[in-house]
Amino acid sequence: MKKSYFTDASLLLVAVIWALNFSIVKTTLSEIDPLSFNAMRYILASGLLVFAAKQRGFNIRVKKEHFWPLIGLALIGNLLYQMFFIIGINFTHSANAAVMLGTIPVWVALLSQLFTDEKLNTYKSIGVLLAFIGVVLIITGGPNSLSLESETFLGNIITLASAFSWAVYTILSRKYLKEYNTSQFTAFMSVVGAIALILVGIPSLLKLDWQAISIAGFGGILYSGLLSVGLAYLIWNRSVSKIGAVKTAAYQNLVPVLGLLFGVFILGEQLTVQQLSGSAIVIAGIFFSRF
Repeated sequence: MKKSYFTDASLLLVAVIWALNFSIVKTTLSEIDPLSFNAMRYILASGLLVFAAKQRGFNIRVKKEHFWPLIGLALIGNLLYQMFFIIGINFTHSANAAVMLGTIPVWVALLSQLFTDEKLNTYKSIGVLLAFIGVVLIITGGPNSLSLESETFLGNIITLASAFSWAVYTILSRKYLKEYNTSQFTAFMSVVGAIALILVGIPSLLKLDWQAISIAGFGGILYSGLLSVGLAYLIWNRSVSKIGAVKTAAYQNLVPVLGLLFGVFILGEQLTVQQLSGSAIVIAGIFFSRF
């Protein structure tokens, strides 16, 4: 029971980190282009994750028969997901990005039902449905409601693709998390992701005006790299191995809820009745998904 509480608390921490990451990334992208930003934060993230693995006595070497499948998985969970996320949020509104990423549990549940033995029972099905409904209510309940204008449509689709990519990564990673320690697995994933993102970002990095980046901009890189990617990935992969993909993914729905709360206390935004109702429904959905 204590281990279950620790896992729940860890996932709540991830939700807080990711909720803050939306506004931090959006602000930082006003100073740094998406490809350079991704490359720099992944250099930091991979360094942290490799250090964490070595501190626990693990290296990042994997079995020969797993090498190429894990390379492919790393490209899905790090290159594709991060590219889609960072480009999508750069094009669309933060509210749109939040609701698109809020569909992750739905994709995880559907993929689990189709391709794994982690089937949905009645409670999990209700939980996933309630959580998704709650997310939609939150996003559409404020002044920055879901927008599908032509100029943001591409960003919406790209962000939705990032949600699907993360769901695929979550499902496929569970098999290998039974073979490797969480620290070892996450470090390997991040190193492959960092190499790929650096290669993609080289042209942008060469053109980047480093002197034009403010202290806040560098702070955004540090936060997003060390916390949102580094620490959060460690917790996420550990949770998948402990409580399963569907239950872990359900906590993603807390991100827009916490984002609203941060807006109230930090930015002075006002919550509508619909947003409050959506928050309650999300929490109820997470409760049901735990059964």
